[in-house]
Amino acid sequence: MRRPLLVLDHIDKRYSSGELSVLALSDVSLTVTRGEYIAVMGASGSGKSTLMNILGCLDLPTKGRYELAGTDVRQLDDTDLAAVRNRLIGFVFQSFNLVPRTNAQRNVELPLVYAGVKARERADRARAALATVGLADRAHHRPSELSGGQQQRVAVARAIVTNPAIVLADEPTGNLDSHSTAEMLDIFDELHAGGRTIILITHEPEVASRASRIVRMSDGRIVSDELQTVGGAV
Repeated sequence: MRRPLLVLDHIDKRYSSGELSVLALSDVSLTVTRGEYIAVMGASGSGKSTLMNILGCLDLPTKGRYELAGTDVRQLDDTDLAAVRNRLIGFVFQSFNLVPRTNAQRNVELPLVYAGVKARERADRARAALATVGLADRAHHRPSELSGGQQQRVAVARAIVTNPAIVLADEPTGNLDSHSTAEMLDIFDELHAGGRTIILITHEPEVASRASRIVRMSDGRIVSDELQTVGGAV
């Protein structure tokens, strides 16, 4: 059996402000092995984005244990957490999060800048990542000169430029039309076929149908976790 890449063990996440306390995740356990393609589904407020923040080491659980590649994340300080995020995880968000005044190549290079990679290697790796998502000819275009679908492909190139084991995508098709959505999902299929672990947060059944496993959430809990035939036939 393959060793688990991510293990959540009875995780709670509680947010408190003054006397107000909200339990966003309750007794969540989840194991992900390397190379899986998982869709996490749920309505707004179900806890799926909080789960992504925990998985991506953007937040820490209030209770329970989270192991990432065999390491308990609670043992890591902020610097180590940032290094782990940059090395193991690539993020894709609904809103693209590109730097407006910087061209596509420079946007893709940013994680490598933080990792201390030299300029020539950064440029080479950024161009290769853009080629992977079909945008080699748009390297010097700014976000305002790209369509929404192209901007999201730049965001995917930025997510994979560090060669992470995991791509975490939070509603990555939420701002895209149907054609761009299909293109984006084809890219995720290709990344998965290349061995990447994909965790996709979505509320859209047609998007989740590309995954081989669907985790459904409600009220901060996992209510089902099922394998499916790719294409949507469960």
